[in-house]
Amino acid sequence: MDMMARPLSEEKRDAILAAAATLVAAEGTGAPTARIARAAGISEGALFTYFATKDALLNQLYLEIEAGLAGAMLDDYPWAGSARDRMRHLWDRFLDWGAADPVRRRALKQLKVSERITAASKSQSEVSFRDIKAMLEQGLAGHVAPNQDMGFVRHAFGALAEMTLDYVADRPGEYEARKRAGFELLWKGIAA
Repeated sequence: MDMMARPLSEEKRDAILAAAATLVAAEGTGAPTARIARAAGISEGALFTYFATKDALLNQLYLEIEAGLAGAMLDDYPWAGSARDRMRHLWDRFLDWGAADPVRRRALKQLKVSERITAASKSQSEVSFRDIKAMLEQGLAGHVAPNQDMGFVRHAFGALAEMTLDYVADRPGEYEARKRAGFELLWKGIAA
């Protein structure tokens, strides 16, 4: 008798990724797969029917979080806006994404420094952010010195955004004011 394999459930896959994000955010990439599976409401063996290895799970989580962040930043981008408006859009979308989903934000921070994330995953993630990098550079044209290292500016953007999110985490009433202040600090700090 020929038995067909049961199709994998998208809901279980999403539950595994959500549980992994929560545990990676709290414990880092060393979070045990048994605990991830238990938090997802499945057996550890079932987890491995969705992801062949723990590294496969972590790499998929990394890619999905990065894709979500890229999508949030690209949504409704003001192509016809001023350089400042375009840059502010990217800033606001990054911060709003991080404030709305602090678990995924913390998980992404852990995954970005993990040796378990493969070069192939990092390369694939770069594709998601290629348009954002171009938008960032376009948005800064004429605002930064022509010889400014754009890699440094992108890192300054990310570091200042993370610092702003960390600062307001325990001060939700200050979020909008600090988001504006963080942007002003960035905008003035990279000016030519």
